[in-house]
Amino acid sequence: MLKMIIPMILLLPTVALCKPKQLWPTALTHSLWIALLSLQWFKPLMELTTFSNYYLGVDKISAPFLILSCWLTPMMIMASQNNLMMEPISRKRTFIFIVILLQISLILAFSTTELILFFIAFESTLLPTLVIITRWGGQMERLNAGTYFLFYTLVGSLPLLVALLTAESHNGTMSFQMLQLFNSPEATHSTAYTMWWITLFIAFMIKMPLYGLHLWLPKAHVEAPIAGSMILAAVLLKLGGYGIIRMSMTLAPPLKMPSYPFMMLALWGVIMTGFVCLRQTDLKSLIAYSSVGHMGLVIAATLTRTEWACTGAITLMIAHGLTSSMLFCLANTNYERTNSRTLLLARNMQLLLPLMGLWWLSASLTNMALPPTINLMGELAIIVSLFNWSNTTILMTGLGTLTTAIYTLYMLITTQWGETPSYTKTIPPTHTREHLLMTLHILPMMLLMMKPELIQSI
Repeated sequence: MLKMIIPMILLLPTVALCKPKQLWPTALTHSLWIALLSLQWFKPLMELTTFSNYYLGVDKISAPFLILSCWLTPMMIMASQNNLMMEPISRKRTFIFIVILLQISLILAFSTTELILFFIAFESTLLPTLVIITRWGGQMERLNAGTYFLFYTLVGSLPLLVALLTAESHNGTMSFQMLQLFNSPEATHSTAYTMWWITLFIAFMIKMPLYGLHLWLPKAHVEAPIAGSMILAAVLLKLGGYGIIRMSMTLAPPLKMPSYPFMMLALWGVIMTGFVCLRQTDLKSLIAYSSVGHMGLVIAATLTRTEWACTGAITLMIAHGLTSSMLFCLANTNYERTNSRTLLLARNMQLLLPLMGLWWLSASLTNMALPPTINLMGELAIIVSLFNWSNTTILMTGLGTLTTAIYTLYMLITTQWGETPSYTKTIPPTHTREHLLMTLHILPMMLLMMKPELIQSI
């Protein structure tokens, strides 16, 4: 564990002290090396949890999220080069510094075995993300988006802290391993316990986000620079799902009555966000709303608390992290050339950028969960487990899957076909850097297609 955290910490002074011309290559090479080093967490282990010390450890639930976090850092740095080209060197250093700080917070959040430390790491991801959105965002609305992001997160976090401190005073420990011995089934029917359960989970519901608590997400995604959108879609939303799985396994088993409204709201959100996506004119907003729909499936699955559901939820979170990050990168390549996120202003791009059309097709097909993608495996496991829980959920999940296919095809057809606008006929060609970025998104998805048990062995 420490051989990941220490190189990440040492990368901070390296970025601050290296020569201006060597800044991007140094940061990219070192973060890519750390990403490759993180792949060793896929190695099957005899024991359930590998402890680095009393507070840090890796198990089969946290390993996929840790690898995804490490894998995303070099891609964020690579995607932001064109965006920061005209910035002075001090701001470039600050940007990479903040990205690495965010990375360290995420590694600590996913690897901690103690709940108060998890809360601290969970909250420490807020500040770097807020700075990325409000400092490097595109329009003036970025300040409004940052305010939404900050207050939504804090409104959920304060009750979570109270709930965790209450649990610590009751149990005397916050260790994941010890808490599994302290579950008290006789207390689960009281009103106080129900209120405590809701306050514990509401922070993670906001982070996912649950439909109804999701208004911060489209704003944050639309206004964030490409690195902010990538880390938000790929990893920060997954912190919510990871938190729900961890809490329901150790501290608070899902209660029947309070979890039903959350599950119904999540499944209703899958359908509603699908219809919202069909009415979107903004490309980034469309991809952001599709994230809300996919995470609705994950929330519903994690609250059933079956092995099938948790396996499907983790698989879908990893698959969605790579797919939505790739879609945001593709949206950014269009934005850099047309200076517009509007769908109708960037038509027939496959004629102008043919290889980019192939990346658009592959990303859209994975977003639709076409066989044999890893997205399909996750969605199937979730749909089957929800069907076993209640037969009527098949109507909602089926309609949600249908709307997902429709709006993804709408996005693909609008951007790649149609009449070529006159002002796009002189756009610059794609760069090798952009193709490498897309390849680094597709490669893990292909690996997981071949060997899905890497993330399904719970």
